[in-house]
Amino acid sequence: MLASGLGLAPGARKYAQRFMELRRRLRSGRPLLGAWCVIPDSFTAELIGRAGYDWACLDMQHGMIREEHLGTMLQALQLTGTPALVRVPWNEPGRLMKALDAGAEGVIVPMIDSPDDAERAVQACRYPPAGNRSWGPIRAALGVADYSPATANESVVVTLMIETVGAVQTLDQILSVPGVDAVYVGPQDLSLTHGLRPTPTATEPEHIELIQTILEACGRHEVVPGLFCGDLESATEWRRRGFRLTNILSDSQLLRQGAAHQVQSLAQVELGQLKTSTEEIRR
Repeated sequence: MLASGLGLAPGARKYAQRFMELRRRLRSGRPLLGAWCVIPDSFTAELIGRAGYDWACLDMQHGMIREEHLGTMLQALQLTGTPALVRVPWNEPGRLMKALDAGAEGVIVPMIDSPDDAERAVQACRYPPAGNRSWGPIRAALGVADYSPATANESVVVTLMIETVGAVQTLDQILSVPGVDAVYVGPQDLSLTHGLRPTPTATEPEHIELIQTILEACGRHEVVPGLFCGDLESATEWRRRGFRLTNILSDSQLLRQGAAHQVQSLAQVELGQLKTSTEEIRR
């Protein structure tokens, strides 16, 4: 369940308005379309941010983004006013704390397999007494005179990926862990771990049923549901069903598709012109 607002000192309200934007958008209840960044470049991140997405994920698990890219990419997104989540490579406290210290508004934690995994992730993202996050907000607190453990705990968004057999089997227990704000379904690992063909777009009945089961569980526990989508049609359908966080492909996939479309379109135009010229000669 999304945490309720904590009482903030007047001096901390400026921080809340600036750094609680993602949480504010989640509380609006409306579906939010995100970007998925795997290209390790701040200019690409800025372009994504200026495209009008509701949020963006910097993918350090399967993307090419490393720690040395994280700071400037977060700066670029912040410049555009786009809230940023970081998908860490693994559920390791140091990785989670590093992303938050760098200024991410939240994290996406992959391959959660049990309630213990969920508890470990939540604990690493919040300062004592709510968790065990180490103090050192080197960039997160820049320009924020009244940054505090309580304000930071309120602002961070913890998103867990549900994509394994163990996670589905213990779904209600995972979603009952205090401090779990959202879930993101990884459709390819979800299908792969259940013996199905890995695909970002669910077409097999068992795959669709698994995703629907996760969606319904999120509703029972008032956890925000999210899903990686492979195309516009899939995103439209799952948003209609109730998923509130969605993205369509990654920045590299969109770039590749756009470039290929231009090459193919020009080839088709020129082929058409060649055919026309040949027909005119034959006349």
